[in-house]
Amino acid sequence: MSDVVTDHSAIRTPAVEVSIIAPAHNEQDNVPGLIDDVRQAMADTGITFEMIVVNDGSTDRTESMLLNQAVQHPWLHVYRMLATPHGKGHGQSAAFHAGIRQARSELIALMDADRQNDPADLPKMIAMLREKGADMVHGDRSANRRDTLVRRCSSWVGRASRRTVLGDTIRDTGCSLRVFKREVGLALPLQYRGVHRFIPVYTRMLGYTVLETSVNHRQRAAGTAKYGIWNRAIPGLIDLFAVRWMRSRLRPVQCEPVRPAADANAARDAS
Repeated sequence: MSDVVTDHSAIRTPAVEVSIIAPAHNEQDNVPGLIDDVRQAMADTGITFEMIVVNDGSTDRTESMLLNQAVQHPWLHVYRMLATPHGKGHGQSAAFHAGIRQARSELIALMDADRQNDPADLPKMIAMLREKGADMVHGDRSANRRDTLVRRCSSWVGRASRRTVLGDTIRDTGCSLRVFKREVGLALPLQYRGVHRFIPVYTRMLGYTVLETSVNHRQRAAGTAKYGIWNRAIPGLIDLFAVRWMRSRLRPVQCEPVRPAADANAARDAS
């Protein structure tokens, strides 16, 4: 068995400004459009970028189609999650966690592979993060969605629950489209299932600045949705209390060097 390289960021050069990361599970029909969307969105921006697509247990032709695209687009890098359950993936949180650690940029952008997120929003989000000095810019699709009454009600209940339990004021936590600094991504505990739903509020818990901006929302053109009301609402409620538990035990981890007095006097005399 060949050796598995777990962090390619150390061997891919040169660095780029932003790494766009998208997990994919059975999205073969969306792959060509997804890659073309990103190409068009970033083509004339002057921003150097790479795209990392993480194949999370796909059982269709997602991986082979991605590899075909990678031949045509050197900025596209394809990864495969290991030890996935038969017919399933490890989930978005784990795939995002893996992708962030393969990135070779100081800015990370996350998005879904189903083409409902519009990468054309990324340049303005990157500009906003830089101009405002923020640590994360999170997308808000609420002005551009046309949801059913049932889905709007479930979203309202979800927002109210997060606000009550966590004090979370983020309007659209279900939006995967976001841009943030690499240090933020490395601090997020995305190796735990479901944490991707709480990325903005957890980022604020860590003391980082999160801004919101309106983004486009597109209907799924191909493939099947991975989440419905029930497989999102119940796990989301459980995860909500898990994140509250994590917050109650979160402790600062910053430190600073302290030198003996003799070293400090010597340094002063030398100057």
